[in-house]
Parts: sequence; C-alpha cells; structure tokens
Amino acid sequence: MQSLTRIKELLEMAGHGPKKALGQNFLIDQNLINKLIDASGVGAGDLVLEIGPGTGALTVGLLERGCRVIACELDTDLARVLRETLGAEYPDLLTIIEGDCLAGKKALNSEVASAIGDEGFCMVANLPYHAATPVMMTLMTRHGNCRGMYVTIQREVVDRFAAGSGSKTYGMISVVAQCLGEVRMIAKLKPGCFWPAPGVESAMMGWTRDVGLVGGADPGWWVQMSELAQSLFQSRRKKLGGVVKKMVDGGEVAWPDGVSGDDRVDSLDPERVHALCRSIAGVIDTER
Repeated sequence: MQSLTRIKELLEMAGHGPKKALGQNFLIDQNLINKLIDASGVGAGDLVLEIGPGTGALTVGLLERGCRVIACELDTDLARVLRETLGAEYPDLLTIIEGDCLAGKKALNSEVASAIGDEGFCMVANLPYHAATPVMMTLMTRHGNCRGMYVTIQREVVDRFAAGSGSKTYGMISVVAQCLGEVRMIAKLKPGCFWPAPGVESAMMGWTRDVGLVGGADPGWWVQMSELAQSLFQSRRKKLGGVVKKMVDGGEVAWPDGVSGDDRVDSLDPERVHALCRSIAGVIDTER
C-alpha cells in the first residue's frame, strides 16, 4: 500500500512533482484501488498490462496478488524509480517498459506487444486520461487476446462507452465496445480521491470481452468496422440512405433486418449498426 507520504517520497526520488502534461493525478484511496483489482478478477499467475503506473500504487496491489505485470511508463524518472523499488522487490513478476504505450494512435508500442505475445491478458490501470480512448480502442479491435479492461478514466469517457442508442453520447466507441463485450460502471470517483485533484470527474469502468467472438471474426474486421461506424456517426443526424450511398459510391447495399434508408444511425442499437457495417463492407470490398 502506498500512502500519500510515500507517493511524495517516490516523486522526490524521481526529482519532480506531478507532471500536469502527463496527466499525473495519483489515486490515493487504497479502498478504490482494491475495488478495481477485485473487479478485474486477476490473481496469481495472470498476465496484466498496466499503463501509466506512476509511483506504483496500483502495481503493488497487483504484485501482492501474484500477478505478472507489464508496466509501461512514459515518465523516464518514474520508470527509473519503479525499477529501483518494485523492480528490485519483484524481479520475477514485474516487467517495466519505458516509453509511450502506443506507436501512433492505433498500434501498441512494439516492445509492449512483444512482451505480451499471444498470451491472454487483462489491462488494469489508472489510465492517463489523454491516452485512454485510443489505448482502449486499440486493445478492443486489434488484440483479441485482451480478455478485459478495468480502468480509471474520465467519467464522460465511461459514459460514451456505455451509451445506448438515441443518447447524445452514443457513437462509434459505444457500438464497438458493446458488440465486442460488456461494459459496466465499477465506481464513481470524487476529485479528492486523487492527488493532486483533477479538474474533471472520474470513474472506474470494467469491460469484459465476449470470448465467443475472439477468433470468430476476421482478423481485420473490427478495425474496418470501427472505421465504417465512425463514418456513419459523422453524419449522425442525416438519413442513412444518402449517407450509405455516398460511402459505397452509389453501389447497392442490402439493408439488414430492422434498418432502412430513412433511419438515422444514432437510432440503431449496436447490433444493427454492426449488421449495416457488414453490408457496407460487402459492397466496398467487392468494388475494390
């Protein structure tokens, strides 16, 4: 367990205070840290990806439960401190990777991807808020061996992942997340749970992959589907007839059951958006 005093000591070892540019707001409520780990269900021997470990408050909890942790930290000084402290205490369980967790916006850091390999894993992390959505979408669509994600992120981002059709926050990430798995709220966090307190509301979210879909879909389908859904939602208030016609360059689309050209995409549930994207892809792929 890391107290606020210990976090400040570790930052002193790093030679700096919290860096606002890196979104360093440290979760100091140990009960909430345990709640996130409990919700993930990870235990001894499980492989866990942690992005943005900071001083290691969450990392300690994972290691104490016997998890094998791959921790990716962008802050060079904190990565050094982690190696000197937790890395020395848990040499067989902790792998520390220094650098950005993403290579571009849609691919994992190659060193992180290599460390994970083809093994099943979960992400458990207090994510840097600026990186949350791209990281989570990358793991959902490109890494079928990611069995679940249990994360602390901005409350509004959780709302977007969990949004239902017809709501203002419903969009591509809602559709992809709900087609591929189950989204649930774990806890809502007050700013005072962090040091320093962030200027936004936060929440803990759980996402568990529907294992029946892993390997059942074409390797590149979910990437293509997310791109098609994004195009549809860019014209969310327009009737689908004109939007789809433009996407397929005038080709003929077979409308799925329950979907017509008079509908708007934000009125369709995730399953029907998915079915429509399949139909659109069939036309586009044929024309190539």
